[in-house]
Amino acid sequence: MSENQSVALSKQFAVDMIRLCDTLKTRGKATAIINQLLRSGTSIGANIHEANYASSKADFINKFQIAPERML
Repeated sequence: MSENQSVALSKQFAVDMIRLCDTLKTRGKATAIINQLLRSGTSIGANIHEANYASSKADFINKFQIAPERML
């Protein structure tokens, strides 16, 4: 997967998670779970961004591997 594709996918995933959380909030669902979903859903893009500024190839791989784990 190219860098641009991973950035675009993570951005779309974050937008989808924000919309889902907004929908759940309007239905009066559990706030703590919604907040956790929002944090974990939007952190994927942050991890990918951080990986792009890694200090070494090993650091890049380590940081980039964290991002998909957030989706599980």
